[in-house]
Amino acid sequence: MQKVKLNILGLSVSQSQSGAYALVLAEEDGDRRIPIIIGPIEAQSIAIQIEGLKPPRPLTHDLFKQMALAFDIEISEIVIYKLEEGIFYSELICNRGDKQIVIDSRTSDAVALSLRFNCPIYTTEEILERAGIVIEFENEHSQEEWHQSTADEPVRGKHEYDKYTSAELTQMLDNAIHAEDYEKASAIRDEINRRIKE
Repeated sequence: MQKVKLNILGLSVSQSQSGAYALVLAEEDGDRRIPIIIGPIEAQSIAIQIEGLKPPRPLTHDLFKQMALAFDIEISEIVIYKLEEGIFYSELICNRGDKQIVIDSRTSDAVALSLRFNCPIYTTEEILERAGIVIEFENEHSQEEWHQSTADEPVRGKHEYDKYTSAELTQMLDNAIHAEDYEKASAIRDEINRRIKE
């Protein structure tokens, strides 16, 4: 099986399924993208890790990582190995000492764990040929805008926090994290970051 490395390109609101999100994975050395429809809870878990937010209590994927490490289990890679009837199938390749263990996983959970274990994501050339799409950009600027919009879409309302001062936003961010409202926390973090860039 020829493996192709994938990177997480971003998250966006799904246009085809209400309440769902599209996780977009991109081949590392190519132009093909794989959009995968995932649920809001998994999207939130992925977004929190991408944004670098620290929840006050461990989420399910954080708990999984703590348990795995407590028993000396590391995830070395994620493999999306099958596409059947529009569903992607993934495996966690785990190591415990010199023993390798393969665990079946939903792709959304596998990606959330890959972020926490900082391990690579792979798929096959066959899956990329079947599900990969190429997005054409007229120029580099429009490509950067698309990257930004797909990364930000599920976790922010456009400038809804621009009426608050920076100090108020910082306090609101702390409150949202403490209340475990991570979608709101991400939106506030986006507004803070937008101001820093301006």
